[in-house]
Amino acid sequence: MLEVNAVKVVLLIDEEMLNMKIEDILKIEKEEERISAIYNIFDEGTRLSTKATQVEFLTTVRQIEKHLKHGMKILDLGAGTGEYSLYFASKGYEVTAIELVEKHVSQIKEKIVSGMSLEVFQGNAMDISMVEDKSYDIVLCFGPLYHLARIEDRMKCIAEVKRVCKDNGKMFFAFISNDMVIVTETMCYNPEFLQGDAYNHENFKVKDFPFVFHTVEDCRSLLKGSNLRISAEVAADGLSELLADKINNMNDENYRQWLNYHYYCCEKPEFLGASNHLLFITEK
Repeated sequence: MLEVNAVKVVLLIDEEMLNMKIEDILKIEKEEERISAIYNIFDEGTRLSTKATQVEFLTTVRQIEKHLKHGMKILDLGAGTGEYSLYFASKGYEVTAIELVEKHVSQIKEKIVSGMSLEVFQGNAMDISMVEDKSYDIVLCFGPLYHLARIEDRMKCIAEVKRVCKDNGKMFFAFISNDMVIVTETMCYNPEFLQGDAYNHENFKVKDFPFVFHTVEDCRSLLKGSNLRISAEVAADGLSELLADKINNMNDENYRQWLNYHYYCCEKPEFLGASNHLLFITEK
């Protein structure tokens, strides 16, 4: 598993609590119960709360808005605490949020304001049979593939995304980058990481807990294996975690210019591997 220091810094959790709970979570067999237990420790609501972490959100919104038109319907599958659902609902779009973790569902509902067209449901991304076929123009899948360790479960999730998306719609998938995680773990949190057992020293595969990690080629193979066409690949946060201290200390104008530079770089193939979060835009 990842070193405690890294998880604590990235997700703003209590180190002692993590040490006490992580082994217990590993013993939970049911996927739904395990994921809910993880988020009883991790504070997902604070994850995008700094200038550095906002790069991922702003980049992702920018990519989605390239494909949005007035009147389109959005499904946010694995909605977390609702950052994307609430943002697009506030812009006048009809949004449905489906989230596995009960406390996250409650947090989203608490933030809905009058005039928003936002429905929120608790549900599993591998089975959203309550949603009709081909009913959404945009489908976001930004959390589920962080947690589904079994390839067959990931394929089920992607199949559901594909099923509920209109034939001319767009599907957005987020992944955590295996290779960049090794860089940020070593350079930001634990200088001894490369000497530890949190990854395979032959092929550099990071152990998939508490999150599932993908190489760029893993992402491509998974999506192409689901008969989806990849229309764009994006380094969602780029160097933001690696340079978090410097980015967080930027004044507003310097931050704006940094964002402009990041947007310039983020779709270049040579930058894709240098990002902790990867965004893939697909169509049928």
